[in-house]
Amino acid sequence: MSDGLWAKVNDEGAAVHDAADSSRQFAADRRRHPPYLLYGLLISALGLSTYVLGVLLVFPRYILPYGHSLDSLAEWLVWYSGVPLVLGLALIMFDLLYLLRHRKPDRPVRFTAIERRRVTVALTAYNDEESVGPAVRDFVENPMVERVILVSNNSVDRTFERALEAGAITHNELQPGYGRCVFRCLSEAAAFDDTEFVVLCEGDLTFRSYDIEKLLAYAPHADIVNGTRTVEPLRQHETQLSTFMYYGNLFVGKLLEAKHLGRGTMTDVGTTYKLCRRSALERLLPAVDPAINLEFNAHFLDRALGLDLVVVECPITFHPRVGISKGGNINNMRGLKVGVRMIYGILFDWRWMT
Repeated sequence: MSDGLWAKVNDEGAAVHDAADSSRQFAADRRRHPPYLLYGLLISALGLSTYVLGVLLVFPRYILPYGHSLDSLAEWLVWYSGVPLVLGLALIMFDLLYLLRHRKPDRPVRFTAIERRRVTVALTAYNDEESVGPAVRDFVENPMVERVILVSNNSVDRTFERALEAGAITHNELQPGYGRCVFRCLSEAAAFDDTEFVVLCEGDLTFRSYDIEKLLAYAPHADIVNGTRTVEPLRQHETQLSTFMYYGNLFVGKLLEAKHLGRGTMTDVGTTYKLCRRSALERLLPAVDPAINLEFNAHFLDRALGLDLVVVECPITFHPRVGISKGGNINNMRGLKVGVRMIYGILFDWRWMT
């Protein structure tokens, strides 16, 4: 080997080691700084809620016969609501004005050229007999799709057979739970080394294969491209994502963004349409817990950001579901429970979610 080639190899090796050392150092620096912005937002929200509660007590105070007994409580709530409000704002300002410059990585915008614009698609399904055939065919017929894998989460209808007839490579995940189904999907898809990217989606026709082109457009800049359903003109009016769930998703996304300040912009933590690099999945899959159920997508993104993977959001289209929903979008109450559990996992520890 020539001296010039040896020098090039050594330079590339040194660059790889420097990048790895920089990544480890950055991760260590971030661990030394708690997410003060996240805590500040929650403490401020507590103070604001306390103030509003104290103000709203005006109604029972003047309506109820003995409402005057609430005067001291209302005064106390209004007066002392300023304590958590000021403390929360102080934490927010401290994180944004001082710590952000230490937590945000000082790196150039990433651009890694795509050598082969082909993807392996992995679809989750559970009793989706009505929709899975058309959904699989939509992806199979897309020229950018190398293959379609469908994982049925122990469906009791003809989901498995319909997917096989439509051209999918089918697997049956016997352990119940959305997290286990997604984990199996990503694991099976990442086993194919002829495609650099894995696209995760669902077999219920809420998403379309033509959005893969948009996901690939963002792929040079990221390890994971998260499809966001928050762009109104791209979201059909009547979908399973109600207005309550829409803004709840946005709220939880901003909490996740505050936790990993400077690492990403999050607007949709519940979306199931995303593109992942195989190299990212090799690092990420051992770090996630497949036993986490409907909250798995938020858990997945939280772990990805914690591992210093680059996550970028891409606007995608969202369509009405075919068939009956079995996930967190059944109704607003179910969505609220899932959202609360997501918040708990983000704030505390996902280990307590299983």
